[in-house]
Amino acid sequence: MIASLTGTVTAHTGAGVVLTVGGVGLAVATTPGTRARLRIGDPAGLSTTLVVREDSLTLFGFETDDERDLFELLQTSTGVGPRLAQAVLTTHTPDTVRRALATEDLGTLCLVPGVGKKGAQRMVLELKDKVGLPTASQPPTTGGWQDTL
Repeated sequence: MIASLTGTVTAHTGAGVVLTVGGVGLAVATTPGTRARLRIGDPAGLSTTLVVREDSLTLFGFETDDERDLFELLQTSTGVGPRLAQAVLTTHTPDTVRRALATEDLGTLCLVPGVGKKGAQRMVLELKDKVGLPTASQPPTTGGWQDTL
């Protein structure tokens, strides 16, 4: 697994950024919020996870190890793949997701495009005991891409 990358942001793509590391440009899928904070020409470090599928290898990048770990955990829930896990982190901060799972807040989870009531219930059932408590003691925020607008 590729756990992290440090390099220079050389381009923005529709799905993320191109990070040049040691002369090699790597396409990294990110949330819109992360992409907006990464400026072309600036150095950047991302925590990453490589998703291997039969027809593709996709590198997902995150600003923190916590985001990456939650992304990986979300995918252990039935019906949640990398795109839906990324949508969860696009819509909510990791602490908001943890809080929603711990308190069985289906409404918060249903705000994620692609997550309906049954999907939210399944995520709560399968992840509530695995997700742990929110890491920060601050009040919930809207998080995600809304904060960057």
